[in-house]
Amino acid sequence: MAFKIMTLSDAAAERITEIIEDSDKPVIGVRVGVKNAGCAGMAYTMDYVTEPVAGDDHVSDKGVEVYVEPKATMFLLGTVMDFEQSKMSSGFTFRNPNQTGACGCGESVQLKPADLKAIAEARANG
Repeated sequence: MAFKIMTLSDAAAERITEIIEDSDKPVIGVRVGVKNAGCAGMAYTMDYVTEPVAGDDHVSDKGVEVYVEPKATMFLLGTVMDFEQSKMSSGFTFRNPNQTGACGCGESVQLKPADLKAIAEARANG
């Protein structure tokens, strides 16, 4: 089985499918990345994808197409993207093993690049 950079929860896949179906323009998936932002240092980004961007990594999970910006790949390895809904808010969340901290307001996170040696060892032993 091939290693996926990131995976989707059922709720995230369902919400992305809804977004694609409700779009006014042809959308084939979403693009996930990271940018420098906030007091903790980085923030996740998401955009519609109308056509693949050369160089992006591609993840197909639960019938949804996710494209990952090349500069974000090392920060997202092993991440599970989820969609959470409450009475007060709803949005995509990221359960990321490479996250080392977050700001108090939840707008930004601290990320470290994935440990490729540890991932390789875990795959070899699992």
